[in-house]
Amino acid sequence: MNVTVTVNGRPHTRDVEPRTLLVHFLREDLGLTGTHVGCDTSQCGACTVHLNGDAVKSCTLLAVQADGMEVTTIEGIGTAAELHPLQAGFWEKHGLQCGFCTPGMIMSAAELLRHDPDPSEETIRHHLEGNYCRCTGYHNIVLAVQHAAQAMRASRRVGAEQAADD
Repeated sequence: MNVTVTVNGRPHTRDVEPRTLLVHFLREDLGLTGTHVGCDTSQCGACTVHLNGDAVKSCTLLAVQADGMEVTTIEGIGTAAELHPLQAGFWEKHGLQCGFCTPGMIMSAAELLRHDPDPSEETIRHHLEGNYCRCTGYHNIVLAVQHAAQAMRASRRVGAEQAADD
């Protein structure tokens, strides 16, 4: 089947088998290996991406289901030169160890911060319940999300002040 998906702002058309999972399409057909395959049962969250702006587990969707939609992967939210505030937060607050769960954690947290720019610790923990980390015990992950939320709020304030001065 022919599938056209916009991934990280770029349209991609590929011929895929109807049973191809979105996670395999991203990794194998497009070479975007930041999205990880952890369990194939939607339990771990390592495969989390944004589909039309909402966090989804890409191991539970077929690539053909994403036809005509927009997908954002971890590769699409920041660059090596300019990290997304969540990526910077995970780095600065030691929110990762082995890094396997990190892309999924960041994508899930990005959805949270889009809806709630100042989440409580309890809200962060609740939102990340579908993402497993076997290394950190979550404390530093929560700190990383709080750090990113603060940085994003500060950036919005600065942007608003600059717009008011213009």
